[in-house]
Amino acid sequence: MSGSVSPLAPKSFATVPALRGVRMATASAGIKYKNRTDVLMMVFDKPASVAGVFTRSKCPSAPVDFCRANLSHGTARAVVVNSGNANAFTGKKGREATALTAKSASAAVGCGENEVYLASTGVIGEPLDASKFSGVLDAMAKDATGDFWFEAAKAIMTTDTYPKVATRTAEIGGVSVTINGIAKGAGMIAPDMATMLSFVVTDADIAPAALQALLSEGVGPTFNAVTVDSDTSTSDTLLMFATGAAAADGQARVETAGDARLASFRTALNELLKDLALQVVRDGEGARKMVAVTVTGAESDVAAKRIALSIANSPLVKTAVAGEDANWGRVVMAVGKSGEMADRDRLAIWFGGIRVAVDGERDPAYSEAATSAAMKEEDIDIRVDIGLGNGTATVWTCDLTKEYVAINGDYRS
Repeated sequence: MSGSVSPLAPKSFATVPALRGVRMATASAGIKYKNRTDVLMMVFDKPASVAGVFTRSKCPSAPVDFCRANLSHGTARAVVVNSGNANAFTGKKGREATALTAKSASAAVGCGENEVYLASTGVIGEPLDASKFSGVLDAMAKDATGDFWFEAAKAIMTTDTYPKVATRTAEIGGVSVTINGIAKGAGMIAPDMATMLSFVVTDADIAPAALQALLSEGVGPTFNAVTVDSDTSTSDTLLMFATGAAAADGQARVETAGDARLASFRTALNELLKDLALQVVRDGEGARKMVAVTVTGAESDVAAKRIALSIANSPLVKTAVAGEDANWGRVVMAVGKSGEMADRDRLAIWFGGIRVAVDGERDPAYSEAATSAAMKEEDIDIRVDIGLGNGTATVWTCDLTKEYVAINGDYRS
């Protein structure tokens, strides 16, 4: 873990209010590092609705399998998260670790094991000694408190350089509700959930099926549109909970995602998901620059996103950005290899708002000085117009620096 905070970190952190219906506690169990909080417990004193989105990796972690199996029940009473060990590629031992954790958590909270949700982040392939933290869950369940979001975000960090928090308010049928979220992630980040863990909680009263539809729809242009290094993690987990506490204020329960009363909530949730997703990219391992890649004029939105990801994931594009070099030849390369329709002679490319190429060749008005100045900015926009249709998409990434290689070259040691 590098000692310095990412230069792209937020200048200030959101003040996240306590949220009715959820309490949290953290502990240091010594899973990988000594004297560092590495376990987080969330307790819902009344059953909360739950929804989840997970990695599409074909080699998922044991906790991902465990959560998927429990989601069909639709309710949650406890969440246990550990950092320092992903409990992935750990075979039978991994399943035993999730079983022990679930058993300990259900005893601590007084709920069914199918109301417990687990997530782990850290090194892949090392067996997780769940007995290290199963013993502290009783005390954590008792000590858990509502005003603890920032500490919770800190407990789940691995190579992150800052905790990621966000909060929004919305209204449902005239009743005010709050949505809070935390995330972790800095490397092994690619769409279909980025490598990351995120936990979002609202005091709204929303049925599990409606919550799942809102979440599944919300991740498309947010968490599934960010990439640090094109590597999809084994452990990606985004869980969302609705405690229902706003029912006490007269909020009528929402049963379906198509309910018109969800308009304000849907907007606020999507803003919160985007806020957290971009904080993850801004903490990309070794990142010095944030890059937004927008593709217009593609055959379809799906094609536009595929082309944008081809550009955003290209090590050659990302190293050019790190070197502050507006090398549009590398962008042309990434468009051409994407597998989507493109016409070389219709391509136009912009770096930082300056058109550098048009009609398939260098812009006649191109100025090296102006473009070099644009590339020195911390936030850089790359835009490509394909010139074929109406498809558009934006994805976010960061540059690829020597620091990324250093962090990942000695991650296990």
